[in-house]
Amino acid sequence: MEQAAACCTIARVKRLVIADAHVGQRQGDTEAMVALIERATGAGIVEIVYLGDVCQYLIGMEKLWTASVRTVVKAWDAARAAGVRVVLVEGNRDFFLDEPDLAAHIDSSGLGYELAAADHRFLLKHGDRVNRRDLQYRFWATVSKSLVARLVARSLPRSVAMRIVRSMEARLAATNRRFRYRKPIKELRAEAEVAWRKGVDVVLWGHFHTPWRYEREGRVALVVPAWLDFGLAVLIEDNGAWGLVEKTLTPARYVPTMDACLDGGQPS
Repeated sequence: MEQAAACCTIARVKRLVIADAHVGQRQGDTEAMVALIERATGAGIVEIVYLGDVCQYLIGMEKLWTASVRTVVKAWDAARAAGVRVVLVEGNRDFFLDEPDLAAHIDSSGLGYELAAADHRFLLKHGDRVNRRDLQYRFWATVSKSLVARLVARSLPRSVAMRIVRSMEARLAATNRRFRYRKPIKELRAEAEVAWRKGVDVVLWGHFHTPWRYEREGRVALVVPAWLDFGLAVLIEDNGAWGLVEKTLTPARYVPTMDACLDGGQPS
């Protein structure tokens, strides 16, 4: 598997970007995700990129996989056998994605992913680390993804490890309630502008579930709507065109209302 601590770049191909699916959290979502993977494979998508939090929680050790994770992994195997790349951007519900058990079923993982389509450069990140003021979340995220936590997860029996995972998930969810429902607009704008200065044209984040858009001089930053809540994803064409699509991979008929910040104006 090709790994990246921050970003990696590959050849230009048609891609599907899915944010915050949280598979395993709602009834029927596992089957819906498998259907989407199969549809993407049949439609000529060459790469599926998950923009973090693909499952309710995803841990690299197979002994900690839920039934939903196993089903999705099996669908990935079938897609990869047909020539589709599977890329995971690490989200707050993802742990140790470079572990050999999971690495055998995907093509790349990391904290970010950079790609090119025609003359457009895209930067994909989950977004949970944008808000540096959320000190509690940053602390628990560091603890839960540390080497010590990794070694503990490897060594403990499945039943004990799963109880710890569920407890840690609940703790992480509780730490950032005051931040999750109000986007850190200042920080999002700053991160977008840093990326733009480096030549990136489009920045895509997940994490915040509801969409937000910021534009300046033809460059765009977007919080991608959560697949869990809206059933939408981003399709990036070979020629650099991109936009929201439904589960059928057709252009979205309904686009959720976005908080817009255009041409450097103040966000609403």
